[in-house]
Amino acid sequence: MTRLRVVVVPALLTAVLALAGTGCGGQATAASPPHPDSSPTRSAPASAPSASASSSSAGSHRRHRHRHRRPQVFTAKVTRIQRAQVRYSWHRGCPVTPSDLRLITMTYRGFDHQVHTGRLVVNAAVTSKMIVVFRKLFEMRYPIRRMVPVDVYHGSDFASIQADNTSSFNCRDATGSSSWSEHAYGLAVDLDPCENPYVYANGYEAHKRCRRFVDRSLQDPGIIHAGDPVVLAFASVGWGWGGIWSGDRDYQHFSANGR
Repeated sequence: MTRLRVVVVPALLTAVLALAGTGCGGQATAASPPHPDSSPTRSAPASAPSASASSSSAGSHRRHRHRHRRPQVFTAKVTRIQRAQVRYSWHRGCPVTPSDLRLITMTYRGFDHQVHTGRLVVNAAVTSKMIVVFRKLFEMRYPIRRMVPVDVYHGSDFASIQADNTSSFNCRDATGSSSWSEHAYGLAVDLDPCENPYVYANGYEAHKRCRRFVDRSLQDPGIIHAGDPVVLAFASVGWGWGGIWSGDRDYQHFSANGR
């Protein structure tokens, strides 16, 4: 009798538990225990992402990168100059005051074919003209190495040229002269000065790394030639080019009065 009770009681408990777990439709709501032959390798992991979920995640990452990509369009913003922004390029006695100047923050295309943001300090009277010109340069995909104020180089024209930096305002004398340069008024731009060097009448160029560009027959990116779209872009706002001077030639130089 003792053995019979041991066998019967678990069977009765199993039946009672099964009835208690039955839903309204007569289906058991509790999960059935695994088959004795089941093993972990036969079941797919519950946390494995589906193909659609992976695709959605990848798409989200692409959209995120797209939102942070620099826009491939020309933009320009004009702001007033603070004295500290021209700490090295302006000094007392200059022909203009900081209040006569403006900072243009604008996009340009680099030699790496990417869009960058540059800064150009110019005379307030010519901001609209410079925006017109640099918009044209952007649209024609003319490459610019870099564009920062000369103050980044502590006002050194030599260092700015050595860095192949496009710039405008710098309160200094004209090269080889005791008279103010047009740069001292913010009425001149030096564009890609290494590819377009200042060449003395005897063929000398002061910057060793730029000397190969004394050969103006080269067709390298950034080189300016007479009558090309870059010269015409500046001519459209009445600015002249130093590449046609007699004697010394300043291939990088564009100015309001042509000098």
